[in-house]
Amino acid sequence: MKEATLKKKAELVDQYADKFRESKSLLFVDYLGLTVAEISELRGNLYKEGCEMHVLKNNILRRATKALGHDFDDAFVGPNAVVLSDDATNTSRIVYDFLKRNRKLKVKFGIIEGKVVEESELKILARLPNKDGMLSMLLSVLQAPIRKLAIAVKAVAEKQEA
Repeated sequence: MKEATLKKKAELVDQYADKFRESKSLLFVDYLGLTVAEISELRGNLYKEGCEMHVLKNNILRRATKALGHDFDDAFVGPNAVVLSDDATNTSRIVYDFLKRNRKLKVKFGIIEGKVVEESELKILARLPNKDGMLSMLLSVLQAPIRKLAIAVKAVAEKQEA
């Protein structure tokens, strides 16, 4: 009986270690003091943006992050959850938007594309637009010189017609 439980836990650790490897962004939070409704609201907001939130036992979190090559033994004390996403800015933005309305949630740290990121850096990352927003900003910057050239050519053509 005990061996079956240990095997299930080892499989769970492997499953989450794989999920953590596949995600570009991991955010570790302390949800102590949040009601079930508040956690559901946060999960709903995350789900709309393609993110996931998992509440895990600290032992599972320790072992799964250790499989990634990180040692956070002291960080996983009390209730913890991990927020996962394929977009590096989505998790931070959604969590910090939720924090504006509910101060009970505490961000501990994150792992962005394999690099451990402190809470202060995550606040800065939360202010950035998501991937689509950044791409549209880049596109508008790239289009500006061409747009100016087109306006100048049009003005020259209109001047020659007159």
